[in-house]
Amino acid sequence: MTHYERMLIICAKGRKQMPRPKCMRNVRGVPDRNYFKPRGIPISELEEITLHLDEFEAVRLADFEGLYHREAAACMKVSRQTFGRIVISARRKIADALINGKALRIEEEIKTTAFSSLDKNRKTNEDTVPSDK
Repeated sequence: MTHYERMLIICAKGRKQMPRPKCMRNVRGVPDRNYFKPRGIPISELEEITLHLDEFEAVRLADFEGLYHREAAACMKVSRQTFGRIVISARRKIADALINGKALRIEEEIKTTAFSSLDKNRKTNEDTVPSDK
């Protein structure tokens, strides 16, 4: 029985499906400040919302830079539909923090994914190909 056939059987039995791993996203910079909270309320009393770096970058490109989704998606090296989902998620988190008085923490580091090793292999393969120069 192949791996694919096993996955079909697992899905057919109604078990939880494994999510597809996220592709690497192009994020140009990390914000100088990564924590925002309502004034006058101790941190220990606040619920915290985490805004991922790709969500921060999407809001920066769409709202601050004023780029169209197609242009911003190209900057982040994702599809326009994926960019739209990222922006919606980010805006929902920001609105929740503002309306309900929650703390907003911006993720400090980019987490590597399974695709990072594939990218390294691609670079290695490209580097070993002799050039025509």
